[in-house]
Amino acid sequence: MRMLGVFEKGERIRHIGHLDIQRSFQRGLRRSGLPVAYSNGFNPHILITFASALSTGACGRREILDVTMASGVSEAEFLERMNRAMPPELQLSAARAVDDRHPSLMGMLCAASYEIVLRDPDCAEKLIPAIPAMMAKESVTATRKTKTAVKECDIRPLIYVLEGSGQSIFATLALTEREACKPGMLMEALSREAGLDREIRTLVIRKELLGKDEEGKLVPLEQL
Repeated sequence: MRMLGVFEKGERIRHIGHLDIQRSFQRGLRRSGLPVAYSNGFNPHILITFASALSTGACGRREILDVTMASGVSEAEFLERMNRAMPPELQLSAARAVDDRHPSLMGMLCAASYEIVLRDPDCAEKLIPAIPAMMAKESVTATRKTKTAVKECDIRPLIYVLEGSGQSIFATLALTEREACKPGMLMEALSREAGLDREIRTLVIRKELLGKDEEGKLVPLEQL
């Protein structure tokens, strides 16, 4: 069996990278005494994966991990033992047992919802009114950076929802293994639309990871 766990990466630890988060959960699983499964080979490691690596500097409200268990354990016991073993900043809020044949989280992931908090009120006054004009366009360009290249791409088909209120921008953006619109790309395009050419200070909060149900609607990934 496999256990899906939902956890939060709060603002206090937002500058900790994904590899360190991964190591923290591996240590927590060892301390918990839970019957986790290990890989084969000369250097066995706990079979744990994450739905999506969260960028350093961003917070995550409902991040999801997937742990393969060597034997059965209840969801309540998994939660209780893990939260005893993990620090206060990396507590789990929910757990769900699934069959080994359950699709991988990364394979089901389609999108993510975000809150982008604008630190500067003056920037908010210019950016949020620019949202309707940008969403009305058929094409919106932004810079995509990879390990080997930097190129312009059209992110408009990857923006499902984009709204603003006060000093926050709320967005639902495509996030798959093949294509994604990152918050930084969105802010680049929106800044250009608003005529801003200075650095914009933000706090990115990934609120939820989403997949599609049988009707094609976006739903929380941990419910699929």
